[in-house]
Amino acid sequence: PGVRAPAAAGAGVAGRAAGAGTPFDSMMGFGGRPALVVIDFCTAYTTPGSVFYCGDPGCGVVSAVARTVPLLQKARQKQVPVVYTRVVYNSDGSDNNLLFLKKVPLVKAWTEDNPQTSICEEVAPVAGEEVILKKHPSAFFGTHLLQYLTSRGIDTILLVGCSTSGCIRATAVDAMSNNFRVTIPKECVGDRTPAVHDANLLDMQAKVCDVRPLSDVMDFLDGLPPPAKRAKAL
Repeated sequence: PGVRAPAAAGAGVAGRAAGAGTPFDSMMGFGGRPALVVIDFCTAYTTPGSVFYCGDPGCGVVSAVARTVPLLQKARQKQVPVVYTRVVYNSDGSDNNLLFLKKVPLVKAWTEDNPQTSICEEVAPVAGEEVILKKHPSAFFGTHLLQYLTSRGIDTILLVGCSTSGCIRATAVDAMSNNFRVTIPKECVGDRTPAVHDANLLDMQAKVCDVRPLSDVMDFLDGLPPPAKRAKAL
């Protein structure tokens, strides 16, 4: 089952916004050829003292990274493609006219030589896994992610990372708009506060994607046929 009404969002409001008795009570379901897309799990969000630190034990990025470790292991075991994104800007200031940097100017410091742009060690990519650099919230905008996925016949995106209200939401909307099935394992995304996190999960479940417990996603991966049989279905 997907997320219907996170408690922090308020049961009365959530009941009117989505779920049983509203127009927003359907699930996309899984396809047969998934990829795991890991959005911006960088150390800026997990390092105490960083201005971007998200350490809330319930909804924060620190806990989301830890909960993603077994999912990543399972995806690799099942030979599911894994794609990462990092946010990196040019150190010469040539990106400074991007409107996102005017909205959030502190991320101008996210240059290649800034260690806080590095992917968290617990979920770091291994040889052969794609790492895409991006400059905007959506992993699709201005990148080759769409080409990467379509060339491999991917029909389902398992979406993890941060932040729930920012790059996760933007990527989920673009993925759905490009006709991918999208599932977010709710334990594997993180944000600044429970209110922001829960409200966005609720609304994405209503209109954009499926928000499921991590256990559902693990069961889906366990049930996948061998890679050779998945390839024959293309």
